[in-house]
Order: sequence, then C-alpha cells, then structure tokens
Amino acid sequence: MKLTFSPTSPFARKVRIAAIELGLIDRIELVTTSMVPGQFNETYSRDVNPLRKLPALILDDGTTLVDSEIIVEYLDELAGRKLFPAAGVARWRVKAEHAMTQGMLDAMLLCRYEKMLRPKEFYWSTWYDDQWERAWQGLAWFEARPEILTRPLDIVQIALVCVLGYADLRFADCGWRKAFPGLAAFNETMMTRESIKVSAPPAG
Repeated sequence: MKLTFSPTSPFARKVRIAAIELGLIDRIELVTTSMVPGQFNETYSRDVNPLRKLPALILDDGTTLVDSEIIVEYLDELAGRKLFPAAGVARWRVKAEHAMTQGMLDAMLLCRYEKMLRPKEFYWSTWYDDQWERAWQGLAWFEARPEILTRPLDIVQIALVCVLGYADLRFADCGWRKAFPGLAAFNETMMTRESIKVSAPPAG
C-alpha cells in the first residue's frame, strides 16, 4: 500500500498514527506529496484524487481510498477493529465525535488559507473570525466531555491530538492550553505515545 501525505497535514497525520497503533505502518509506503491551493497538480488529480486532497491510500490492487476517516476505517478493519466500535450506538457516537474533529480541522484550514494565501486586499475578517470560532467552540465541546479524553485509545482521541497539533503548528499564539486545561493534560499524555511523537509536524 502507498499513502500520499504531507508532513504538515493533520488529516494525513491521523492516518499515520492509526497505522502505527494498528501495527500496519510497515506495510505502507509513505509518498510525500505537495498540494497547494491554487496550484493545479494534473498528475495527482488524474491518477489519485480529482479533488486534490491528502491523504489517499493506494491499495496493492490499484484501488484508491480517499478521506482520512475512510482510510482509517479500512486499516481498522484489516487490524480487527480496534479504533472504531464494530456496531451499535457506540459506533455511531464515535463517528459523530470524529466528524466534529473533521469539521474543526476544516475550519482551521480555512483560517489558514484566508490569512496566509488570500491577497490582503480581499481578506475577510468576519469570515476568518467565524471559522475560528467554530474550531474554538469544538475545543470547548471536548473540554466539557472528559470521558472522551480518558477512555481507551480510539479514532476520536487520535483525531483530537491532530487538531491540537495543528493548532500548535499554525496558530501557536491562540492560547488553547490556558483556555482548555483538560485538553492540555490530554495532549501531554498523548505525546508520550511513540506514534504521536514520530508523526508530529515539523516546526515552522
């Protein structure tokens, strides 16, 4: 299998962490891939993902899986279902919580693009503030639910640590640790796991 990824992509980091935790990382070739908004990558669009998003998992038979949740679910099935509950209410609860983290990352990425890539004369502060508030309220939502942070490792915890890592990478001065001490403690504990340490995005 091959995984297209960027070292700074929180979505790709999630897949890498899951693959390590599931014992599958040695079966995956990591393919560093650059995806920059506004720069058309014709080869990737044609051969891998027409939406030009990372990550993508290319299976040995040529099948390509896109979207980090789908990729992790596939790997989880290969490993015997360790990160997602197999069925019932618990499964749908975990998937709903995971969707929350996906939305938070989407909002943070839009903030990143708005401030760093949009021409300054077109910068829309109201839009930026609205997207950031969505991510911030998501952090508050998880802070208020410590039972999510302390249960056995699952996809929600992996995704949440990727959210926090991306906040450190792109919004270093946002003050999330002071605002959310429960998440800060959770993140510190998660950082003791080898999968979390080795997948951390490079500084800068």
